[in-house]
Amino acid sequence: MLTRLEVNGFKNLVDFSVDFGPFTCITGPGGVGKSNLFDAIQFLSLLTEFPINEAASRIRNPGRETADVAELFFFDGSQRTDRIEIAAEMVIRGKVTDDFGRASEASSSFLRYEVSFRYAPPSSVDGSIGGIILEREELRPIIEARASHHLKFPHSKRRFRDGAVYNNRHARSGFISTSDDPETGQPVVMVHQDGGYPARGRPSPAHAARRIAVATENTAATPTVLAAKREMQGWQVLDLDPVAMRRPDRYSQPPGVANDGAHIPATLHNWISTAQENGFDPESALDRLTASISDVVPLGKTSVSREDVLGLLSLVLEEPSGITFGASTVSDSTLRFLAFAVLAQTPGPPSLLCIESPETGLALDSLDALNSILHQMATNPNAEIGPDNPLRQVIAISQSPYLLQLQEMQDLLLGQPLRPSVTGSDPNQHILRFRPHAGTWRCVDPEDGIDLTSMLSYPLPAQKLQIGFPSQFWNDAYRLRPGAGF
Repeated sequence: MLTRLEVNGFKNLVDFSVDFGPFTCITGPGGVGKSNLFDAIQFLSLLTEFPINEAASRIRNPGRETADVAELFFFDGSQRTDRIEIAAEMVIRGKVTDDFGRASEASSSFLRYEVSFRYAPPSSVDGSIGGIILEREELRPIIEARASHHLKFPHSKRRFRDGAVYNNRHARSGFISTSDDPETGQPVVMVHQDGGYPARGRPSPAHAARRIAVATENTAATPTVLAAKREMQGWQVLDLDPVAMRRPDRYSQPPGVANDGAHIPATLHNWISTAQENGFDPESALDRLTASISDVVPLGKTSVSREDVLGLLSLVLEEPSGITFGASTVSDSTLRFLAFAVLAQTPGPPSLLCIESPETGLALDSLDALNSILHQMATNPNAEIGPDNPLRQVIAISQSPYLLQLQEMQDLLLGQPLRPSVTGSDPNQHILRFRPHAGTWRCVDPEDGIDLTSMLSYPLPAQKLQIGFPSQFWNDAYRLRPGAGF
């Protein structure tokens, strides 16, 4: 669970910070760079899987390496910065399994991860192709005595925090540290064992690293670093693709809905197998799924068919009349809603779901049900963490007045540039800020907030059209905060 993100120099995120609760809904006009928040989160997640420059090139380019990594660095219109700094505070699942199937437990479940990079341009002198170079990496525990200062969103201490947050590590060095090599003066990154300092670290020159240190840890010998890696791997930016959602799965496909919505059949089949192994009715989980989407799609049953000859699993839906049909004949909007519903009822990863425009393709009459599903995905901070309340959160970006008016004030953030947007200009030149509603938990002082009541009382048209706020509304909204520059 990502509780705080700090970014400096990444796209239009400069001296940027934001605190997250279990559910966050972000809005604002198009073109201010709100999606760059998801890019920063995705960058951290990709870094745990790929070499640094490959991870950078894959942002918004899944499965491809086409991006110019220099474009990740903030450009003010005349000059590009050469440094990116990111810090993330996270509550992790303590129990972890390594790549060899060995179970272990992290020494701390509340962590702060920091990483910084610099950009080296191509050089004709030494033939260097340039790219992103690691400068510093740190992973430290946040002690229980400080947990209340870092977990700012409303929650139950007894039911939620006491069960989710613990710390058995008090070493100053933390789990990953960076220091200057006394001989070369160059920064070296060290991974420390969970036993504490002076632990036997493994120094590695930062400038020569192809991967971040978190990405290299695959065994139970460093369980806290591994648990942090698993957490960041579970930060999922959804980009649902109807083509991917319609494909059948191989019998060997592991469960889990992918970023593009693929593997729903394998996930549902795993529900059935798990229920059978535990002595439960294998249809009960599928019945709950069917009930959760019945307000949007009138279904009598959801199931998975097996094709033993080809070894394929396929999604099958049944109408109340008994007529069955496959994913190839289901509408895109039905598949999107089904993917959300499956994610809401899956207890394991992902631990963070980033969803842009979740209302896309859905009728207005479906938005109440959509809002309910989105909140079901997120953990209840007033209940104990468990199979029925997994440690998971949702960050959604929406411009739908209808969906926004269903939200609690404390869950809303308004994205705004520090200076007015110019038509046709690069949104990365406009430094982004998120403003909470005045008086809610993200406001340290009154100047931090903005009055968003006009947004939640915006008159909706009589015709049920899926529209966004007009540009004049955003201009008026920005004027509500003195000194915002509008």
